[in-house]
Amino acid sequence: MNPWLPTAPCTPLACAGHDGRVRGRPAAVALLLAGCAFVLAGALGAPFALMLGATQRERLIRRWAYGVVRAFGVRVRVVGAPEAVAPGALVVANHISWLDIPLVAAVFPGRMLAKSEIRDWPLLGRLAAAGGTLFVERDRFRALPATVGRIAAALRGGSRVVVFPEGTTWCGRGGGRFGPAVFQAAIDADATVRPVRISYRTPPPPHGSAAARPPGHDGSAPAEHYAPAGAAAFVGDDPLTASLWRVVTAAGLTAEIRVLPPIAAGDGPDRRALARLAQTAVANDSANRSAESVHH
Repeated sequence: MNPWLPTAPCTPLACAGHDGRVRGRPAAVALLLAGCAFVLAGALGAPFALMLGATQRERLIRRWAYGVVRAFGVRVRVVGAPEAVAPGALVVANHISWLDIPLVAAVFPGRMLAKSEIRDWPLLGRLAAAGGTLFVERDRFRALPATVGRIAAALRGGSRVVVFPEGTTWCGRGGGRFGPAVFQAAIDADATVRPVRISYRTPPPPHGSAAARPPGHDGSAPAEHYAPAGAAAFVGDDPLTASLWRVVTAAGLTAEIRVLPPIAAGDGPDRRALARLAQTAVANDSANRSAESVHH
């Protein structure tokens, strides 16, 4: 079985939905147009961004990515210390949505690992290539060592590399196994692994409604205990247009990114152990508590 081609049980029918407050059609259409305009501006401006210095380019990418997320009507909440994620680190995160990519780039831009098919996408492929994306041919198992080598070289060169090691999107109610291949690159480059947890939340339904009370619960939990990721979930064969519409119509949708403690490449005896450490950190709620948070 090709490790680059995992499968998730999540489907649009079972996982992608929104039961909370919704925006009216005119407001949703305005957000959809604004978000698409931001993406288009990034694609058209990518060649000019390449002429900037590294520091200026990273600042511009961060502002653009944040603008994309906000233009689609999504708030951003950062928990932890993103400034502590230094260049040369392997950033690994769970994967829920296409929103994950601009969300991570808004906090700490880096070289993304993406499937090679994205390189041929209109506009987005050009944008990804200009941003230094590392492309992987997921249907060619023999290409795996070369891909790991490119990631390790990027890390040794001081690039921050962002990877979603689950290999596919999950709805957010549970995650997949972290593939170990990318962690071999961290070992080879002696790079720090920085786990990151992504979640999407919306305000709970009105108090007293059936949807507001999880099974077996008295309904008195604070709002942060509700995490319906369905509005943002982009899973299975879900059309991108349907996902875009769910996002812009979900009122109060907040994207949260939690920066977790670093893991040294030597903390695990091998890549599989290192992958398990990172997976456990991302999945463990007790590891995701922090008194430091920033709202945007």
